[in-house]
Amino acid sequence: MSIRILLVDDHAIVRAGYLALLAKQSDLQVVAEAADGNQAYQAFKAHSPDVVITDLSLPGISGLEVIARIKQRDAKAKILVFSMHQQPSFALQATRAGALGYVTKSSPPEELLRAIHDVYAGRPTLSADIAQALALAQVGGERMALESLTVREFEILRLLVEAKSAEEIARILNISAKTVCNSHYLIKRKLGVDNDIALTRLALRLNVVSLLEVSAVATNTP
Repeated sequence: MSIRILLVDDHAIVRAGYLALLAKQSDLQVVAEAADGNQAYQAFKAHSPDVVITDLSLPGISGLEVIARIKQRDAKAKILVFSMHQQPSFALQATRAGALGYVTKSSPPEELLRAIHDVYAGRPTLSADIAQALALAQVGGERMALESLTVREFEILRLLVEAKSAEEIARILNISAKTVCNSHYLIKRKLGVDNDIALTRLALRLNVVSLLEVSAVATNTP
């Protein structure tokens, strides 16, 4: 029997490339595609795939939120993250959200194929580069503080650093603005900062979001 896959990535060209790779494998079948988080969740409900392969950077709700929602619907769902992010913090948060595997897009195609079979079999798996990054990650107080954040707090932090307002974050994550504000306060307390400038600097230092991404947000802000 073929392993039935839901492929989630917001770039059509990227999806086409990996569809071609997966189509060459006799035991793999892509049964659905999605370009954003909401589409991914609906496709999961409609097709019940054996394995979900998802990026983390998606329009609207992020890959982390997609993982959490899918796992809430089906605790046995098998999810593999396939992302450009090589920071250990993203792999840790993806695992906490419920992903079984994490492979970076800079990995050889063989690593993705191996990871699909590992996740289908219920085995946790990491690409070699992210495994090394996790092994070499600093264990200082700042990184330990970052790892103390819940998945929801980590997602709110990412959106805050992208200059999203409490109302925008509430809409994206389908929670109340009051919950966002309360989480904002808890995040600063956990990370030991007392203002948003310090919070952004810490997030950059710990690679929660790259300086390039922040600059792009600033440039596009009216």
